[in-house]
Amino acid sequence: QVQLVESGGGLVQPGGSLRLSCAASGSIFNIYDMAWYRQAPGMQRELVAVASAGGTADYADSVKGRFTISRDNAKKTVYLQMNSLKPEDTTVYYCKMIITKTPANTPRYQYWGQGTQVTVSS
Repeated sequence: QVQLVESGGGLVQPGGSLRLSCAASGSIFNIYDMAWYRQAPGMQRELVAVASAGGTADYADSVKGRFTISRDNAKKTVYLQMNSLKPEDTTVYYCKMIITKTPANTPRYQYWGQGTQVTVSS
């Protein structure tokens, strides 16, 4: 079984910073995309940032220049450094990983973290 465990959420003042972490464990051979999403109550889950296995990163327009995604493949961990936080960044953040479990690298499985709350408020 594979588990993704998130940490790093919390309460921060506007303009402040937080760093989210998401560590994978279990039966893992390879990890492809590692990504962060967020979902406000009553809204669809939206992509915040994605880091590919090839080293590229993409961001939602709303976070470009403020958030940075990075990954440590040896630790099977993805990070999201969030700077210049705004009240509208307040919501639950989820990590997602695309994983294979054997050297055949197929099939690919999608796993989600449990979510971590980020609150930006004075």
